[in-house]
Amino acid sequence: MAPIARHKALHAIWNPGRGLYGFTTTINHSVLGVRFMVTAGIFFAIGGILSMLIRAQLATPDSGFLTADTYNQIFTMHGTVMMFLFAIPMLEGFGLYILPKMLGTRDIAFPRLGAYGYWCYLFGGSILVVSMLFGAAPDAGWFMYTPLSSDVYTPGISADVWLLGVTFVEISGLTMAVELVVSILLMRAPGMSLGRMPILAWYYLVTSAMMVVGFPPLIAGSLMLEAERAFGFAFFDPLRGGSPLLWQHLFWLFGHPEVYIIFLPGAGILSTMIPTLCGVPLRGYRIVVAAIVGMGIISFLIWAHHMFTVGLPLMGLHFFSVSSVLVAVPTAVQIFAWLATMAKGRTRRTMPMLYVFGFVVIFVNGGLTGVMVAIAPFNWQVHDTHFITAHMHYVLIGGFLFPLLGALYYWMPHVTGRLNLQSVGIPAFWLIFAGFNGTFLLMHLTGLLGMRRRVHGYEWADGWHWLNLLSSVSGFVLAMGLALVLADIILHRKLGQQFRRNPWEAQTLEWAIPTPPASYAFAAIPAINSRADKLDPDRLGRELAGGEGYLAIPRGWQETMVVDMRTGRPDHIVILPRNTVLPLLTGLATAAAILGMLFKVYAAAIGFAGLVVVLFLISAARSGQKEDHGLIDAGQGLKLPVHTEVARPLPVRATQITLFADGALFASLLFGVAYLRFASPGWPPPEAARMRGETGEMLILLAAGAVVTLATCVLRRWWVARNAEGGGWGVVPWLTGAVELAAGAALVLLLWSGWLPDPRAHALGATMGALVAYAILHVGVGFLMTVATLIRRMLGRVGMRRRYELELARIWTDYTAATTAVALGVAAALVLTL
Repeated sequence: MAPIARHKALHAIWNPGRGLYGFTTTINHSVLGVRFMVTAGIFFAIGGILSMLIRAQLATPDSGFLTADTYNQIFTMHGTVMMFLFAIPMLEGFGLYILPKMLGTRDIAFPRLGAYGYWCYLFGGSILVVSMLFGAAPDAGWFMYTPLSSDVYTPGISADVWLLGVTFVEISGLTMAVELVVSILLMRAPGMSLGRMPILAWYYLVTSAMMVVGFPPLIAGSLMLEAERAFGFAFFDPLRGGSPLLWQHLFWLFGHPEVYIIFLPGAGILSTMIPTLCGVPLRGYRIVVAAIVGMGIISFLIWAHHMFTVGLPLMGLHFFSVSSVLVAVPTAVQIFAWLATMAKGRTRRTMPMLYVFGFVVIFVNGGLTGVMVAIAPFNWQVHDTHFITAHMHYVLIGGFLFPLLGALYYWMPHVTGRLNLQSVGIPAFWLIFAGFNGTFLLMHLTGLLGMRRRVHGYEWADGWHWLNLLSSVSGFVLAMGLALVLADIILHRKLGQQFRRNPWEAQTLEWAIPTPPASYAFAAIPAINSRADKLDPDRLGRELAGGEGYLAIPRGWQETMVVDMRTGRPDHIVILPRNTVLPLLTGLATAAAILGMLFKVYAAAIGFAGLVVVLFLISAARSGQKEDHGLIDAGQGLKLPVHTEVARPLPVRATQITLFADGALFASLLFGVAYLRFASPGWPPPEAARMRGETGEMLILLAAGAVVTLATCVLRRWWVARNAEGGGWGVVPWLTGAVELAAGAALVLLLWSGWLPDPRAHALGATMGALVAYAILHVGVGFLMTVATLIRRMLGRVGMRRRYELELARIWTDYTAATTAVALGVAAALVLTL
């Protein structure tokens, strides 16, 4: 087949569409990646405007530019927008766009899930931002500390906007994390083992794994706080056995790993750009990979260094202080690897290298102040001052924004097919660099002089006025530099010179395809026989355009390859879904359910949640194949099965990873239960003596719920065995569904019978109710899986060989049985130990 004919045939299959139809239905990874990045850029502009309002207010003492209430909303929304609506979604969008091309595949593992994640992000972020227009924006700080964020001190819906809006955005973050983990581990070019992956893929793999484990604690805390605000559940009220410090623990279990979640992709960008711009491979590849993994692990051991002033036990104080210093080791390993690479090669003076220089200067200073605040006595002095604000911006802007701007200039030719203009970019860099340091370097001094963060005014006698004025002026200089970057992007699109391929002489796969990239990315899937940052993209590009690779002959499917996780050996072919409006409809229904909860219209919220379930069932019913295909030609003399006929396809792997996130949520709930039971001063509850004599019925129902849930495991395995033997399913599916309904009914009866302690009276009832509700939710999802499998069987999409739905449901049921047994056992232990 001629290259032009191949291109036309593949584009007809992968075409993301144009106009309104394309906007609402496309699920192509390149389009979604650009959408994430553009949307994040808009939110970044909003956050930047809010920061300028903050600096205008603080420029002079006794300023009347903003009222205290307005200032509280603005600084809360500034932190929320930058952390939740800009940084994380931007790195997700960049990963969506570039990683499939670096890994030699045509798309991500679950395009519809990626599209749903985008709509959740857009709608959730819009809820947060639009709230400012109605004066209902959150105003209790972007970390929403209790008891300030309780309904007593923050009445109205402002705190609910934060809790529900951020949770909505976190759903997007979790979906994208699962998406990226599965795509990196399983969707690579044949021959690309883990040891041959480009270094950026390693950074994103560790980052996404951290998101899988790190986001659930915040989701758990947000749901608990919303339950307290909406229904009076006593999780954080110390007068009813709760603890405000529980929120801090749950928030920083997410919050501190998030710092490294933001930093690591930026570091991965540097580890990709520096070798290319210096003309030599990255020095210490394996050591850098070990440092990435080490940093990911250590980041989960230092959350409480944000809590040095709350009265931690001395042993805990020492542990978290040492751990906070220890994280400097893997950070230093990466920095020295970059310096060694630059020393080995010859650095080219380009726009991306300017931002590498800016990163080194700013992030190293931020790292040094980070070591300072890890020392408890110094931390006690500067806690909640402008010193901490300055340190945080040096780490996050230096560690993420500067690499991101470097990536903009490095990969923008890939997106547009045009070369960069330097006449605007160079002055923009120096304005950003000078403006940033002028703003935040001086804030170290105001912090050391005692200026508290989150205060809307100060007096002339404090002596901070000239430092604040210089910081504010520098902040506007920084904004001017960023505005020039935006102008540079616009001019680049209009005036940039066109080129054919690989202007940087890079050695990674994304430069082996035409730029801007086609909808299908690769005309043929390449075979890799060396490390993926030591390739010849020019030669590979010619070969792939000529069909010298796998899956080079179009046959009407959106198909790409799945490989063995460790070795990169070809395993099977995955047939991806076509464009569909279902992700948008599901995102809209989810947004409507969130809004129903926000405005306390719970009947509507339940109705729209049911609609979300229906839409997911429709999506499941339409996926897969209606017939067996056996082994089909993959090119290069290789025959492989399709994904519906293998034991462990992508959906099964994704379910396993999702259960890691679910397990982190469950562990956060158990942590909260244990913390309240043993650290809250309000235990046991006043009615403990009476409850000891009235626990019989409750314990019987707890045991019944656990036993019936365990019975579903046996039935699931029987179902899988019957299908594997080729016999009919008989009554097994119906029996499984009936037992799941019975388990759910027993747990619902327990929750609503009144035998559990009142969740509004004491944290004992709130924690027991949360444990039972967790079990009900998972039993209900298991029942929906049974329904979905039966629907797919009726539509002819499940058979003896096309059976992965049964394996997927079995994994979920095993997890549900195990966690339900633990949850109900812990609930029983809470009562028995009163």
